[in-house]
Amino acid sequence: MKLPQNFYKPLAIGAPPPFRELPLRPERVVHFFPPHIEKIRARLTETARQVDVLCGNLEDAIPIESKAAAREGFIEGVRQADLGDTALWVRVNCLNSPWVLDDLSQIVEGVGNRLDAVMIPKVEGPWDIHFVDQYLALLEARFGIEKPILIHALLETAEGVKNVESIVSASPRMHGLSLGPADLAASRSMKTTRVGGGHPFYGVLADPDASGTARSFVQQDLWHYTIARMVDACAASGIRAFYGPFGDLKDEAGCEAQYRNAFIMGCTGAWSLAPNQIAIAKRVFSPDVREVLFAKRILESMPDGTGVAMIDGKMQDDATWKQAKVMVDLARLVARKDPDLAAAYGF
Repeated sequence: MKLPQNFYKPLAIGAPPPFRELPLRPERVVHFFPPHIEKIRARLTETARQVDVLCGNLEDAIPIESKAAAREGFIEGVRQADLGDTALWVRVNCLNSPWVLDDLSQIVEGVGNRLDAVMIPKVEGPWDIHFVDQYLALLEARFGIEKPILIHALLETAEGVKNVESIVSASPRMHGLSLGPADLAASRSMKTTRVGGGHPFYGVLADPDASGTARSFVQQDLWHYTIARMVDACAASGIRAFYGPFGDLKDEAGCEAQYRNAFIMGCTGAWSLAPNQIAIAKRVFSPDVREVLFAKRILESMPDGTGVAMIDGKMQDDATWKQAKVMVDLARLVARKDPDLAAAYGF
C-alpha cells in the first residue's frame, strides 16, 4: 500500500506523473476490433469516426497461433490510421499468460504516446494492478512516453468481485472497470452459456391466488448485483464503470435493454462487438437532450457559478451549476462526433 504522500509520485525515474483527475471525454461506446485481420485494420480510420473508444483485442477470441500477429497488427494499424480524437485502448492477454509481457512492452514501445489505456483481464486483487502499474512506469521511462497510460480492469472472477473496493483504489492509473459476464459466470459456476443479458429461467414467480389463474413469471437481471457493486466502487474512487460485452449480436432489443439498465445504474458506457451495437451504445449513453438544454440554462443564469437562480420554479446554486457544467462539457464532447446531437444540443 502506498502512503498518501507517495500516491501520485511516478514509480520510475523518468516516467510521467500520474493524472490527478481523469481526462474528460465521451466513452459511450468502446468498440473492439481483432488487429490480426488486415481488412479490419484497413477500416480503422473510418471506424474511429463512429466510436468514442477503439480497443484492440489481443485476448479472448484471438487464436493462440494469431497472438503475435494481433499484437503486431495493433501497432501497425495504429501507426497507419488517423484516429483523430478517438481514445485508444488495448486489451492485453491475462497476467498469467505467456504473452502479456510482450504485449505490454512492444505496444508501449511502438505506440505508447498514442495509447490511452491498457485493459487488464481477470483482475483478482490490488496486487495485479500494482504489478501492471510498476511495469508500465518502467516502460514509460524507458521509451520516453510523455503522458501516463491508464489501467482499465476487467471484473470477471468471483475473487475480483470480492476485492473490487481495493482494486479501484490500487493506483492513480485506474481508469475504470468493465463487467466481463462470460468469464465471471464460469468463475461462479453460474448455469448459463450466455454472454451478458438475462436468462429465461432466472426470475420471480407471482404468488398463487384463490382463482387458480396462471401465475405470472418475470425474468430478472443476472448482473444487477455485480453492476451495482462495480458502480459503487468506481463512483467512490472517482473512476468509471462500464457494461461489457453482449454476445447475442442479433438481439438488438435485448442488447439495448441491458445497456439501458447499466446506464440507469450509473455506467459510463458499454462495449460493442459488432457495427450494429455501436449505434445502440451511442443512443443509450448519450446525455439526454432535454437535460442538456436545461443545464445550459443554468450555466447562462449563473455565468460565474455563484449565487442562486430560479429556473422553472427550481432553485439552482453552485452545486447544481457544477452538475450542469459536467453535463454540458460531456455534451460538447459527444457533439464533436455526432452532428445530429450537436444540433439538438444547440451547439
